[in-house]
Amino acid sequence: MSMIGDFLGSLKWFTIYELLLFAIILTVLVWYAIPIQKHVTWFDFLPSAGLLIAIASVLNGDTTLLALIFYAVAAVLFLCTVKKVFRPVRHIPVPLPKYRIIRVALCLLGMLPLVFSLILAGESRYNPVSHFSHMSYSQAFVQLNERLSREYPFGDWKKVDWAAMKNKYEPLFLQAEQQKNKDLYYTTLRSYLYSLRDGHVKIVNEKLYDDNHVFKQEVGGGVGLSTIQLDQGKVVVNLLLVGSPAEKSGIQLGAEIISWDGKEAQEAYHATYWSENPMATDGDRNDNQGRFMVRTSIGKDVQVAFKNKGETEIKKVTLTAYDDNYETLKKTRVKPNKTDAPVESEVLSNGYGYVKIRYFLPSATMPHPDKVLGTKLKEFQEKQINGLIIDVRDNPGGSDDLVIAMAGYFVNKPKLYEYVSYYNRMAGKFEINAIETRIIKPAELYYGGKLAILINQRTGSSGEGLPLVVKGLPHARIVGFTSTNGSFGVVSSPIQVEMPEGYLLQLPDGRSLNQDKMIQGDSDDKGQGGAIPDIDIPLNEQTFEQKYIQGQDVELNYAIQAMENMQ
Repeated sequence: MSMIGDFLGSLKWFTIYELLLFAIILTVLVWYAIPIQKHVTWFDFLPSAGLLIAIASVLNGDTTLLALIFYAVAAVLFLCTVKKVFRPVRHIPVPLPKYRIIRVALCLLGMLPLVFSLILAGESRYNPVSHFSHMSYSQAFVQLNERLSREYPFGDWKKVDWAAMKNKYEPLFLQAEQQKNKDLYYTTLRSYLYSLRDGHVKIVNEKLYDDNHVFKQEVGGGVGLSTIQLDQGKVVVNLLLVGSPAEKSGIQLGAEIISWDGKEAQEAYHATYWSENPMATDGDRNDNQGRFMVRTSIGKDVQVAFKNKGETEIKKVTLTAYDDNYETLKKTRVKPNKTDAPVESEVLSNGYGYVKIRYFLPSATMPHPDKVLGTKLKEFQEKQINGLIIDVRDNPGGSDDLVIAMAGYFVNKPKLYEYVSYYNRMAGKFEINAIETRIIKPAELYYGGKLAILINQRTGSSGEGLPLVVKGLPHARIVGFTSTNGSFGVVSSPIQVEMPEGYLLQLPDGRSLNQDKMIQGDSDDKGQGGAIPDIDIPLNEQTFEQKYIQGQDVELNYAIQAMENMQ
């Protein structure tokens, strides 16, 4: 489609009010720019009509950036022409105005916001907040489920049965409503949302670690350890706090948990449902279940059977959970520190270049991370590195535009990054916003040598973009124990819903599509998605020993070996 066609296609994202305002503003500006030498009485009332339409649009709730642009231009036109409403000109020839060139220039200047609005139309379209907070628990849920059945971008992709969801959760909301049980309402709402398995779905004002009494009551207590399940099913200790009840009882790092709180270890592991964010992929779920299996209420006694590494004797102990301020959870979930530079690099002792990208956003000390990366790559090429390793483990994302700029160093011809599709409220279906299509353009500097990308289950959102871009390149390998987070949805004008008890929900509003216009990056109904490793590292006793006991960087070692095996 041509650029003009893309601009005209943007009109489909306007509301009725915005379409009328666009037409009125354009007519007035063109009329005054020509100018027309024949006066028409009705024309004097067009700016007033535009102002009334703008007021009606505001009352309808549209305060998006797109709408504000129209309101501002409509107000300016009204103020510039209002005197003609009260002092109408009769049907006589209108002389050409003085300073015609200035007048034409001003009209053309007034058209720039219209062009700007067409560029922004898809991303800044009207997507109203649903106000269900005044309803009962069950009524609000039914309305929420109804809206999501139409507008949630991944309903079909994840094969969500909305009728089944209603049948499953509505009785629980009714129960909470009848019992006036706020805690049951909260946990049911959370369970419903998290069943979508989408990392971009959240209760905005949830604040788990800060005065959330349900979270505190259920998982506020720790015993000083965390676990993870190996590929063969064994549950082992991958974190042990010094001086904790677990350590004092004789449990060692690497110990196998045989049973936990009266359940076989595997059963207890998979029965765990708490997490900070929805568990989009199976890799993400496996990691979180190991972190939360060992959490319980403060003061509770937990019966544990375990076997230390290298021993055959199964020991049984009773551990009492204490308020550790969620220490095991915080230690097993790396969060980027915005004071750290987005990009850091070094040449490893074996001659490989290494780049750590913590997040895809500029910082106060590094306003242009993409240019910094280019400088580093140039230095690496001058030093004739053996290969390049880019580490995006634990990268939560940021700006797709920054990802695209960085990806330009690794392609030698234009490559599609994504089409973006949103729900069109006028048409009642999802449509591609053509003007938002993102293309990776080759940078002046090109790195075409051996490349490895390190990922993990916490590589999320835009952080998944670079691995998805290099996937399939003959000289590149993606390396990790799991896929990326599988939450690559678009959050431009998110779905927002106000629910009873003051909860504000937020869900993604768009989906990223590949060159075949199929959803890319987001997990499906089977918990599979994200960027899949080319080098899928097994989580077995050997790699566990290397990573958690010896402290080796297993993913880095596998990446180096993969590049050494490249021809």
